[in-house]
Amino acid sequence: MTEIAVIKCGGSIIDSLSDRFFENIRQLQRNDVKPIIVHGGGPAIKLMLEKLDVPFTFIDGLRTTSAKAMDVVEMVLSGHVNNAITRQMNASGIQAAGVSGSDANLITCVPKDFQTYGYVGNVVGVNAAFLASLLEQNIVPVVAPIAVGKNGDSYNVNADTAASSVAEAMNAGKLIFVTDVPGIMQDGGLIPSATETQIEGLIAQGTIHGGMIPKVKAALACLNDGLQNVMIADANQVISNTGFTGTLIKRSEEAVMHDRTFSNI
Repeated sequence: MTEIAVIKCGGSIIDSLSDRFFENIRQLQRNDVKPIIVHGGGPAIKLMLEKLDVPFTFIDGLRTTSAKAMDVVEMVLSGHVNNAITRQMNASGIQAAGVSGSDANLITCVPKDFQTYGYVGNVVGVNAAFLASLLEQNIVPVVAPIAVGKNGDSYNVNADTAASSVAEAMNAGKLIFVTDVPGIMQDGGLIPSATETQIEGLIAQGTIHGGMIPKVKAALACLNDGLQNVMIADANQVISNTGFTGTLIKRSEEAVMHDRTFSNI
């Protein structure tokens, strides 16, 4: 039975994706898994905003986005990062198509809090039929986290949240946040799995901190009956038929601490 896996690539690893990452995508396809890539681009956006002298601030981890800043965000995500990943995919023999969340109303949103954040959106809908049509043609969608509002304006959407929304809309069996670390680390070792309660404790004690906090919170938010666990993993690791290795974030309180892989991926 064909399964869908949503793979979110963090902005910090876009420039360091190795041949191994693309081989991993091919391996998933050989295992009859249909991947969907959702990417970020924070570092590249920051550099361009600074280069163009466009002011911005961060509030609660979210970048405030003026109309001028939104033009830059869209230019970087859709015009640069998305194209770069899509070209690499196709050069690696993977048929891929780069799309923005504003294409075919792929991702629709409402303003999070316009007075505070500007053009930052909360996702309210995903055009699953559009993505399904690409998957049916064995095309890997590469999605830039731009959303369209009710009035047709573009909005910046947190890429972790966008990936979670896509996974939920597509009834994906797997959601994998690939990053530049093996997973959640504690005392130099990998935490193989954790439940919501355990995650809250790890945040409170500072083991989970910085950019890992929105990742685990986005992972927890999308857990449901169809998606029982989410993985945070190293993008450039070697995978086999047993799948990615990393930290499983589990819905059930019965975490199996020695289970370090997704099965049947």
